[in-house]
Amino acid sequence: MKFGIVVFPGSNCDRDMFHVVKNVIGCEARYVWHKDTDLSDFTKDDCIILPGGFSYGDYLRTGAIARFSPVMESVIQFANAGGKVFGVCNGFQILCESHLLPGALLRNDTMKYECKNVYLKPQTNKVLLTCKIPMDAELKIPIAHGDGRFYCDAATLQGLYDNDQVLFKYCDENGEVNEEANPNGSIDNIAGICNLNKNVFGMMPHPERASEKELANTDGKIIFESLISRVLEMTVLYG
Repeated sequence: MKFGIVVFPGSNCDRDMFHVVKNVIGCEARYVWHKDTDLSDFTKDDCIILPGGFSYGDYLRTGAIARFSPVMESVIQFANAGGKVFGVCNGFQILCESHLLPGALLRNDTMKYECKNVYLKPQTNKVLLTCKIPMDAELKIPIAHGDGRFYCDAATLQGLYDNDQVLFKYCDENGEVNEEANPNGSIDNIAGICNLNKNVFGMMPHPERASEKELANTDGKIIFESLISRVLEMTVLYG
């Protein structure tokens, strides 16, 4: 599986992502500058990552300007053709602004920038991003955002549940999903979702910051391992 990490003006997690997918997970990777529009070297079995940061300084609204970067039209076409797209933090915000994912990310209800470890409870194992994660797991993953409060209307929320699109919810260290474990006021404690076709994924916590022992936390690594699992299985079967 090959990864393309999009770099916007203001991205600050692009190198972290590149390091994890290339050096920790062992996949081919390259940077994609936000003015590039040629993604022809990526197939639908590959993945484009929109990393965290502050694209365009978060002016106007988080992700709202990046949505109009030249590369995003190509990313949208790539996703619509079945390619994998994964947005983390600011990347999640951009995916919502681009309408590749439903809902919006609003200002945290604390009205503060939240930077700390949180716990996540997987909500499905029928999606590529979570397929290798035990349903009873509690993943400790850091957050770092001021606008991470996921919101959608009631009809959209029902659709997310009906179509198994909720990937993660914020929980406590015992796996209990409750108000106290919600760091930003997200509706129903939702921390990550996917699209209806289950090839576009977004989450606010940063798995790339919890993927190697040098950081004293490897809970995020299984998310990347899940993402590449289908490619690994095909390699085992067919060489």
